[in-house]
Amino acid sequence: MNPNSILGRYLTKQLLWNFFAVLLMVLGVIMLFELIELLRRTSGRDDVGVGFIMEMVITKMPRTIEMVFPFVVMIAAMVTFWKLSKSNEFVIIRASGVSIWGFLTPVMATTFLIGAINVALVNPIAARMYDMYETLEYRFKSKNPTAILFSSQGLWMREAIDKDNVAVLQAKSVRQEDDGLLLRDVTLLEMNRRNQPSKRIEAFAAKLNQGYFEFKDVKIFKAGEGTRVLNSLRYKTSLDEERIKENFVAPEAISFWDLPDTIRFYEKAGFSAQRHRLRYLSLVVSPFLLCSMVLVAAVFALRPNSRRGGVMLMIVGGISTGFIVYFLSQLVYAFGLNGYIPVLLAVWTPTLIVALMAVSALLHMEDG
Repeated sequence: MNPNSILGRYLTKQLLWNFFAVLLMVLGVIMLFELIELLRRTSGRDDVGVGFIMEMVITKMPRTIEMVFPFVVMIAAMVTFWKLSKSNEFVIIRASGVSIWGFLTPVMATTFLIGAINVALVNPIAARMYDMYETLEYRFKSKNPTAILFSSQGLWMREAIDKDNVAVLQAKSVRQEDDGLLLRDVTLLEMNRRNQPSKRIEAFAAKLNQGYFEFKDVKIFKAGEGTRVLNSLRYKTSLDEERIKENFVAPEAISFWDLPDTIRFYEKAGFSAQRHRLRYLSLVVSPFLLCSMVLVAAVFALRPNSRRGGVMLMIVGGISTGFIVYFLSQLVYAFGLNGYIPVLLAVWTPTLIVALMAVSALLHMEDG
């Protein structure tokens, strides 16, 4: 069926109407639960106002919605198909000679368009808001209203000194100060391109300011020389606050359009970009995953005869299938993240399995 036909436009309108209705309901429920949780966490905190709580709720919401987005699409499709079956419109459409695949074509096209818009337009906004939420969460935990999110779990960075040498920097903690970054328990190792160390610098602390590291309480170890102990040492670097902050940003806080550059940056620096590559490919596959969830909804909700009932079976079966798909996808993603299976296989396997099983069930229904 042509999606631009009268029937195609009617089905598209019904799906979009139910999609936005379900999305608004889910938004309301998520906002309510997040607000209750934050009110519980902030009880007894005089330094946290209502405005700060609402800001945290709003900035976290896009990330939470992204996690349940396939369920929203599936529920919207189930409601659409159930209404068409209950009103016998589905029977009339089939009686007019439209196959189940012709019936699903405009619905699938609309779903794919929703997924593409979500990735191309909504995801950059959601990523920015999630980045803001992580900063707000850090300010809440540190009780510092001006704190900038960095790491207390360590830092590993690598930069090129020249065409023949590289430097690897390791610090146990990093925090923001007014005039720069303060690093604690710092080790800097200079190596050649064959990964042979030539010099090691250890310092109690270091401050990054205007293209230099100011090391304090320094020990310098160099092959063939004795240990040098200095009170301070100035070390030129190409690192800056933004580049170091990128080392801590979760893939979910990076826009779909910025992920390829981030992946290249990590690979060039010699670090693993597996998480970011998995995130990028999962976003590419997400419109196809939404289409597979629509096929699942069709299996449970398309009933040629509404008198057969089975509404409870439809609800329980659809929701249970959705949770199973989500659990299996997270399990397969974990295998891909740890390198047990290729990343492409990890992101495509759940979508293909669900789609093939749903298509098989629909073919059986069509033959019946």
